Amino acid sequence: MPMSQATQPSLAREDHSFFGQPRSLASIFGVEMWERFSFYGMQGILLLYLYYSAAEGGLGIPQSTAAGIVGAYGGSVYLSTIVGAWVADRILGSERVLFYSAIVIMCGHIALALIPGVPGVATGLILVAVGSGGLKANATSVVGTLYAEKDPRRDAGFSIFYLGINLGAFLGPILTGLLQQSLGFHFGFALAAIGMAIGLTQYSFGRKRLPDVARRVPDPLPRSRWPLFGAIGALVVVVIVVLVAFGVITADNLVIIVIGVTIVAAVAYFVVILSSSQVTTVERRRVFAFIPLFIASAAFWSLYQQQFTVVTIYSDERLDRNLLGWEMPVPWVQSINPIFIILLSGVFAALWTRWGAKQPSTPLKFAAGTTIMGIGFLLFLPFAGGGAHSTPLLAMLGILLVFTIAELLLSPVGLSVSTKLAPEAFTTQMVALFFLSVALGTAVSGRLAEWYLTVPETLYFGVLGGIAIVLGVALAIAARPVLRLMSGVR
Repeated sequence: MPMSQATQPSLAREDHSFFGQPRSLASIFGVEMWERFSFYGMQGILLLYLYYSAAEGGLGIPQSTAAGIVGAYGGSVYLSTIVGAWVADRILGSERVLFYSAIVIMCGHIALALIPGVPGVATGLILVAVGSGGLKANATSVVGTLYAEKDPRRDAGFSIFYLGINLGAFLGPILTGLLQQSLGFHFGFALAAIGMAIGLTQYSFGRKRLPDVARRVPDPLPRSRWPLFGAIGALVVVVIVVLVAFGVITADNLVIIVIGVTIVAAVAYFVVILSSSQVTTVERRRVFAFIPLFIASAAFWSLYQQQFTVVTIYSDERLDRNLLGWEMPVPWVQSINPIFIILLSGVFAALWTRWGAKQPSTPLKFAAGTTIMGIGFLLFLPFAGGGAHSTPLLAMLGILLVFTIAELLLSPVGLSVSTKLAPEAFTTQMVALFFLSVALGTAVSGRLAEWYLTVPETLYFGVLGGIAIVLGVALAIAARPVLRLMSGVR
């Protein structure tokens, strides 16, 4: 007989077997850590694989096209979170979507490792994007089911969970980068698949201990409507295949298409929420307050996510990676940001706790994050136009430290405020809107990387850094009106 939800929190409070947390947290911690290991490990070598020549083990795709593909893929991951959340809420429940998504991710990495050329890239990236979106959308929800509403261990549990994310993000590029440099790209992709297999295996043994509420379907789709939605999904796939076959969707315009789809989805979400009769006047004001935050977030991510496009190209061609006569692999640069996050996330959490009600408001934090991100881009200017390997590694460390500070001011705050400003009837959709801002920014980062390859670096870093600073200052000036619209939320 299934346990009641009242019984489950009681048992959760009695379970302190994983660093004082429920034992099941270890299973979710593990699958998320290995998923991030595989995700960032693969992404650390993906762009290089696309534009390196065949003699170097790559596909020889032009850099601008390759950067656009990476940006479109990154945007698709966050677009997929919406699908993952819908399937969890209407059909399978969060836990099952998480499990099946992990299997899809593993299959994607296997495709990248075993299928040569463009077919392997296309198959692998589609599977990884869909799977990562499903897992990302539901892992946090499953962690939340381990705790009673007022369990004092909840924040600490999420801190441990996020530590797993960043441990995986740190180790993935280091190990796949080593394999790529010594044995080749496909061995790096294979390691990502092995990492995901390890995470999936340990999760398979632990998932039976998760509370029944993790498998609950909050708003079940009537069985009679399953064929309709199945047909819609199949039709979408067929349309995409036909468009690709007839050359309407190509590698060159893919990123533009993803940007367009994301904008349409975001506008549709805002229209649906704001026009709903279920939304009160106060809730509608709060949704309007989220619009400038959405814009700032998209601008921030369009610069921040260039770690996987422009910064990768820059590190390959311009960064001095020589360490005592040994050249550091390019993907290792991707591991710098997770180190800073691990070191600084606790500092920021303690700072907000210490300041309490005196801490800056959410609009001011968003403004500061966007402005500091712009400053990070301006820090490239002293090295603009330099020759091969002319930028010191210490300079890149400093720039990525600035990136991390900006991220900690905006990313966790954005997730938090999206739940606070959400109308009661649209809580999940508001979180989806925040992820749509990430999707839009990530896709735009790929498009901007194409521009990077065609203009002087002083123009590129100066203009983008300046725009971000202007947006940040504008949001800071508008902070008071935005706060009034937030109607009591800070």
